[in-house]
Amino acid sequence: MYSPLFYIGTLLLVAIFNWIYKWKNPRCNGVLPPGSMGWPLVGETLQFFAPNTSSDIPPFVKERMQRYGSIFKTSLVGRPVIVSTDADLNYYIFQQEGKLFQSWYPETFTEIFGRQNVGSQHGLMYKYLKNMVLNLFGPESLKKMLPEVEKASMKSLERWSHQNVIDMKEATAQMIFDLTAKKLISYDAKTSTGNLRENFVAFINGLISFPLNIPGTAYHKCLQGRKKAMNMLKTMLQERRKSPRKIQSDFFDYVLEELQREDTVLTEPIALDLMFVLLFASFETTSLAITLAVKFLLDHPLVLKELMEEHNTIIQRRESSESGLTWNEYKSMKFTFQVINETVRLANIVPGIFRKTLQETKFKGYTIPAGWAVMVCPPAVHLNSTKYKDPLDFNPWRWEGINTHGASRNFMAFGGGMRFCVGTDFTKLQMAVFLHCLVTKYKWVSFKGGNILRTPGLQFPNGFHVQITKKDP
Repeated sequence: MYSPLFYIGTLLLVAIFNWIYKWKNPRCNGVLPPGSMGWPLVGETLQFFAPNTSSDIPPFVKERMQRYGSIFKTSLVGRPVIVSTDADLNYYIFQQEGKLFQSWYPETFTEIFGRQNVGSQHGLMYKYLKNMVLNLFGPESLKKMLPEVEKASMKSLERWSHQNVIDMKEATAQMIFDLTAKKLISYDAKTSTGNLRENFVAFINGLISFPLNIPGTAYHKCLQGRKKAMNMLKTMLQERRKSPRKIQSDFFDYVLEELQREDTVLTEPIALDLMFVLLFASFETTSLAITLAVKFLLDHPLVLKELMEEHNTIIQRRESSESGLTWNEYKSMKFTFQVINETVRLANIVPGIFRKTLQETKFKGYTIPAGWAVMVCPPAVHLNSTKYKDPLDFNPWRWEGINTHGASRNFMAFGGGMRFCVGTDFTKLQMAVFLHCLVTKYKWVSFKGGNILRTPGLQFPNGFHVQITKKDP
């Protein structure tokens, strides 16, 4: 006779094996894409977050593309995910936004960016928030901001030229944050009682890290940074409510007007999450792109030569060499926009764009079950050798004669479809104006750093330290 414990143990083992089998073989009313679901609960999350120094397609994705093809299944942070490196499926996903797919991010991302963040909004609320942002970053607003962006760039470069060495990533991030925070909330670090950007630095360090919320981990520090930044923003909003301004002077004023309207759909939590995301997105991604562009220009003298010629020509055509940039001059920077597109193609700052399947979807013989997550993988598209010759080479001339201002099946550095990044034009303006100020009046040499690390997002773990000096008159 076997003891009761033997039977209980046997049943428990059967239950565990059955659970593992179901995890590794999810139910589907068709053919799931090939792939591995990894270990129960953990899935392949550890492999996805494993640091790498490659500029190529992330090893996690590349290895599975070679094994399973351009569409495969996996599991990340407890969710079944279909990974798409297929340009046709990516395009289909973006075009079916709100019908078959909707914006979705893992629970950890929602915790970081806020449950009311713009990326988690859908339908009319998303369109409403998008229009609010366009009020700040639309073409007419950018025309007015152009002199401010140029002034900020010139002032920063002048200051840096008097320092022995600067970390380009840190310096440009501070420059852009100061400008954006002023436009959004009239924030001035010199007069403020708290350092708002310090909290964003803590936030950034754990943004794309393994989601373990235990004191001491990068993810925990990230959440603490968000909490402190949100408390500062909430305090600012409350103070502004007590002493409203007669004339709208920043985005906070605009938000307050919207909150006070009787028919408004805006709430304070949504407004604060929007402000948080705008502050983060405006400086972190752009400073990474500028840093990489400066590094590429140093490594590719022929590119730098042509860029300098374009910007020197702009100055030579002016009646006064001391005149500031005009909107027409900015729009004429064809080669500059080619440099920007090539930089963000290789940067792949966003390693994945997430959506959720609203209903069962069939594509190329595969079935994606309702409720599953889908991750569009921009690096796999941008570094596809059948679409880009020598894809790892920095070659701005490949963009000659191609529209450099939108998204396509083979270019999604700023997203795609109806959720194409509304801050794209602002990013390009900042990059183009900064490069104009840099190459016309300054020269620079690399001191140390410049190595990249992906976790899977782009980082410069040792910074990129350069020495900037003024050119001879």
